[in-house]
Amino acid sequence: MTESDPLLVIVDAANVVGSVPDGWWRDRRGAAERLRDRLAADGLPGHLGPVEIVLVVEGAARGVETVPGVRVEPAPGSGDDHMVDLVAGAGARPVLVVTADRELRRRVRELGAEVAGPRTVRPA
Repeated sequence: MTESDPLLVIVDAANVVGSVPDGWWRDRRGAAERLRDRLAADGLPGHLGPVEIVLVVEGAARGVETVPGVRVEPAPGSGDDHMVDLVAGAGARPVLVVTADRELRRRVRELGAEVAGPRTVRPA
């Protein structure tokens, strides 16, 4: 990877969706699809450069499909472990992980990623 690579934005779908009590628990897949569609439309608000957005889904949201602008990655097991693996595989590329999960934040920071909370991609 080179410095010209777009920022890799890894979004913890379950954590971001669960950050707003809007009834997401009644339709987890639908909530993840709405988040995916918002990311595809808005990108990373406030970031002017190119981004590659990866939405990591797990559980009932595993059937959510990729759309232009957002690659959906179904976690084969733990979503947190999958996100850590994605960060580890990014090499020197700049990475931003969007989550409020404290343990996940710690793990990806140790690998050199930046972190941001759910409001980065989802207004409260």
